[in-house]
Amino acid sequence: MNMRPPRILLASWAGLLALLALTVVGAYQPLGAANTVLALGIALAKALIVLAIFMELRESRALVIAFAGAGFFWLGIMLWLALADFVTRPNFPPRLPGL
Repeated sequence: MNMRPPRILLASWAGLLALLALTVVGAYQPLGAANTVLALGIALAKALIVLAIFMELRESRALVIAFAGAGFFWLGIMLWLALADFVTRPNFPPRLPGL
C-alpha cells in the first residue's frame, strides 16, 4: 500500500513554507512603503498556489474558474469600499485632547 502524497502536494507545501519564511523575513526589513507591496505580492503568490492546487482550479472547466474569479472580484470590491471609507475620514486616527 503506497501512502505517499502526490508530488504536486509536496511541492505546493514546500512552496507555501518558503513563502511563509519570505513573509517573516520581509516583515523585519525596513523597506518603508515597499513592505506592503512585498507582503501583498507574497500573499498573492500563496493565494494562487492554494487556488490552483488545493481548490483544483488548474484542472477545472472554464465556468468554475469564472465563478472563482467572480468571487475574488467581489472581494476586491468590498476591500475597495472599506479602503474608501478609511481614506475619506478627516480625523483618523483621532488625536487625544491636549497632545
